[in-house]
Amino acid sequence: MASHRSPMECGHGQHSSKRTPMNLLALPDLHQDLRRLDALAAPLAQADVVLLAGDLTNATGAAGAAQVIEAFRAHNPSVLAVPGNWDDPAACAYLGSQGVSIDRRHRIIKGVAFAGVGGALPSPSRTPNERSETQLAHDLEQAVDGLDPAIPLVLVCHQPPLRTRADQTWGGGHAGSAAVRSFIERRQPLICFCGHIHEGVGIDQIGGTQVANPGPLWMGGYAWAKILSGVASVACRTVE
Repeated sequence: MASHRSPMECGHGQHSSKRTPMNLLALPDLHQDLRRLDALAAPLAQADVVLLAGDLTNATGAAGAAQVIEAFRAHNPSVLAVPGNWDDPAACAYLGSQGVSIDRRHRIIKGVAFAGVGGALPSPSRTPNERSETQLAHDLEQAVDGLDPAIPLVLVCHQPPLRTRADQTWGGGHAGSAAVRSFIERRQPLICFCGHIHEGVGIDQIGGTQVANPGPLWMGGYAWAKILSGVASVACRTVE
């Protein structure tokens, strides 16, 4: 049974097509833990697009990525994803082969553009898919290359932007990316869905952009958003 995690639901006035009502469900940091997936059946069925914001696997290659993607496709065929720092090259290749990857690229659905960047900043763990600030900045620009700035944009980025609620660690520090934040400040997407920092749960704002990190599904978290009549509203929710 799904319920609201908190009353955090807010919108802003960037414009999408008035004829394009769209429901989005976003989840980061699955790490192949799908035990609560069936409890999400109702919102998954209601979503126009399901967005997976990285760390689908635990470095288990194409087989791990296939397990996750097929499980979601059984509920909703419209799935887009970026890899996280724990998604290895074989997992990334699988996402590309299935036409679900938006890493360094964009897809336009119902007049809304979905652009993505995977990986995360280097860490002591030396995970399989790490990218420097310079690389993230390059990848973000590549993701929107050729995209008309007038088209409403949703950014799916495993690494959260710096100095937000989404990148705040247990110790109170911030572990986000300056490059991601700079891109958001300049491009002002409607929404940025991110993850990576499991404890950085909540919604923040950079200018007119809503930044949402719902936390991992194994902690009960997912994000729900609606884009309708020029307004994007976002909520972090929990599944019991």
